Amino acid sequence: MRLGVNIDHIATLRQARGTRYPNPLAAAALAEKAGADQITIHLREDRRHIQDEDLRELRRSVQTLLNLEMAATSEMLSIACHVKPDIVTLVPEKREEKTTESGLDVVRWETFLSPCVEQLQSSEIEVSLFIDPNLEQLEASIRLGVDRVEFHTGNFAEAYDRENFAEPCRALKNAAEVARRANIAIAAGHGLNYDNTEVLVRNLPEIEEYNIGHSIVSRSVFVGLEQAVKEMKEVLQGCRHPQSKNKGESFYDHRNWS
Repeated sequence: MRLGVNIDHIATLRQARGTRYPNPLAAAALAEKAGADQITIHLREDRRHIQDEDLRELRRSVQTLLNLEMAATSEMLSIACHVKPDIVTLVPEKREEKTTESGLDVVRWETFLSPCVEQLQSSEIEVSLFIDPNLEQLEASIRLGVDRVEFHTGNFAEAYDRENFAEPCRALKNAAEVARRANIAIAAGHGLNYDNTEVLVRNLPEIEEYNIGHSIVSRSVFVGLEQAVKEMKEVLQGCRHPQSKNKGESFYDHRNWS
């Protein structure tokens, strides 16, 4: 299972003070050194964290894969086709949201999205759609001929915190099995951390890739970015970190921080 490290929150910290640090390029390099299989960034319309120059410089420096999350707008399509990240993940975007709140409504926007997908693929960019684990949305994505889908795991993450995650886990499982039969790559992301990701790793072998950012960057405040990435890689490999011996001992309990 591949780990995509989202470094948006490194840029968020930089933008909070308008400084030149911390540098997202340095974060990407450290993440790759620690075993990240992919660097993920979201270039938002309001440029609240990642900037255009970050994208250009990351394209030159990233040694693994560069995954650009973006809205399906003419501006972003032009930028993507010029910079040519390895993967573009089309996501819904609202200025007022703190982070992406739901999956893309592919059923509603299928006709609009079709030429966007074609334009990106004609530029030799793999296209992924960030969708809820809903079969209608998945079937519409398959009709568009995308290379991959990324399932929005926000509902699962919220249910995990309430210890009632069986239903969202089943929804993810069902959608992943359909995507597998359609022979498209499967990723997952949003709200994932060192605790809840283990549940998906154990129960959904169909998921090939996890894109995780906030929990890794949060953990890095205490142990450093390289160690935080290594620990998440251990989770994906089925190796629990020694601090967390059972579900009752959370990585987010202050008693377990190093």
